[in-house]
Amino acid sequence: MLTGLSIRNVVLIEALDLAFPRGLGVLTGETGAGKSILLDSLGLILGDRADSGLVRAGEDQANVTATFEFSELPEPIRAALAEAEVDVEPGEPLIVRRRVRADGGSKAFVNDQPVGVALLREMARSLVELHGQHDDRGLVNARGHRALLDRYARADTAGVAAAWDKWREAETALAQAKAHVEQAAAEQDLLLAHLAELTTLEPVEGEEEELASTRADMQKGERLSGDLAELQHLWSGSDSALASLRGAARRLDRIAHEHPLLAEALAAIDRAVIEAGEAEDKLVAAADVLAHDPALLDRIETRLFDLRAAARKHHCTVDELPEKMRLMREALDAIEGGGAQIAALQRAAQEAGLDYRAKAEALSVVRAEAARRLDQAVAAELAPLKLDAAKFHTAVIRLPEDRWSGQGVDAVEFLISTNPGADFAPLAKIASGGELSRFILALKVALAEEGGAATIIFDEIDRGVGGAVASAIGERLARLAAGGQLLAVTHSPQVAARGNAHYLIAKSSEGTVTRTSVTLLDAAGRQEEIARMLSGAEITAEARAQADRLLEQA
Repeated sequence: MLTGLSIRNVVLIEALDLAFPRGLGVLTGETGAGKSILLDSLGLILGDRADSGLVRAGEDQANVTATFEFSELPEPIRAALAEAEVDVEPGEPLIVRRRVRADGGSKAFVNDQPVGVALLREMARSLVELHGQHDDRGLVNARGHRALLDRYARADTAGVAAAWDKWREAETALAQAKAHVEQAAAEQDLLLAHLAELTTLEPVEGEEEELASTRADMQKGERLSGDLAELQHLWSGSDSALASLRGAARRLDRIAHEHPLLAEALAAIDRAVIEAGEAEDKLVAAADVLAHDPALLDRIETRLFDLRAAARKHHCTVDELPEKMRLMREALDAIEGGGAQIAALQRAAQEAGLDYRAKAEALSVVRAEAARRLDQAVAAELAPLKLDAAKFHTAVIRLPEDRWSGQGVDAVEFLISTNPGADFAPLAKIASGGELSRFILALKVALAEEGGAATIIFDEIDRGVGGAVASAIGERLARLAAGGQLLAVTHSPQVAARGNAHYLIAKSSEGTVTRTSVTLLDAAGRQEEIARMLSGAEITAEARAQADRLLEQA
């Protein structure tokens, strides 16, 4: 609930700090005293548009801070804070601050962490519910009527939402499978032709690199063929250097025993013969590797051309061609087996659809019964609020299938008829300002046990009524406030007398400076203010006595 409101430099309010208890708090004061400034300040906390006109004249900025305390943070607020990555410790108050500059810029903070104004708007529904003379939100907005009726009915909407999600997923999977098979079928002839080409080509991963290396070696061999031939001639034959070395080794072998130096010379020549023999082997091997075969080179270049042309055609590398073949085979297999897969997905989608319809139909029955009970509950509240000629109806309307959703197959709207025989129509289109506020109060009383915002504010709900009707309004406001917190801006002494806390809004002037103040009244102050509300400018003893009676009756 709202436990504190601090306002700095907002229009006529220079500095104001208010504490609000549980129960019914009433705010009174003469017309023009500044009650709307309080509501505009609170509107900033709830994400309303920042208006530079709210900044007090001569000041650079205005600041509003609201403190909310909960035994447990409501789930919608907790989810919104988590999505915005704002940390709030369990049991910690929620402190929302809004700063508006004179140039129109604004900043918002939650527990001193900067946030976007959109987060304030998202949390507002669970923080404060505001009903005024020209309210176009809350109970007047038909978009929220279905959720209100579901809460009143304590309906299991989660099961319907889960069934809807499962049905949508099944339908999506079916549509994707159909599209895939249709696309593959349309390309079947082309796939077969491409696969036949690649099957004939038989690409092998790594083949391009191997062929390119062999081609490069053969091209080198063509360039080096003369040198290799000359080297082979120098290295082979009876008059070659190697043959001479071998002859020298044989002759030294016969006389090496005659002197150690001759033996060492023989050993050196033996080593030279071995090294020369290895060199000869390398030359022979190099000649084989670098052998220039024009026919083979032509075949290699043709193969490389075909492989690279195929890679360009299929927008891949040569090494990726085998994978392309595998994917083509899978696509063709999918065409052949697609019918069975689609049949299975169709069965799954049909079953999910039937499950959703069953759950949604059951929810519709629950809604219809709850609508009947709600109509009766609201009807019981209308006569005491001087709306006895009016009728209330909760319309549960079956939607066309293309508008079904996770919330079911129904639209819900609260309708009224203010005169006998008149057609039912939406609240905002039929009711006058005073009637609309009283209808909202009747609805809130009927829906009181079904949750909602932590704090409810009624702005001048009693305008244009008095006597017994004002008493009935006060009694219902007090009943609503018994389970939480309700603030009422009122001109009615009967409503003011019901308050657990009474705040007086007053405007004062000193020269050219005008200020609005808000004071929490004690018992004597309450009596005096209610007496003023009863008698006007001159407070009489009779007015004070009547004020006492109202306070005693409350």
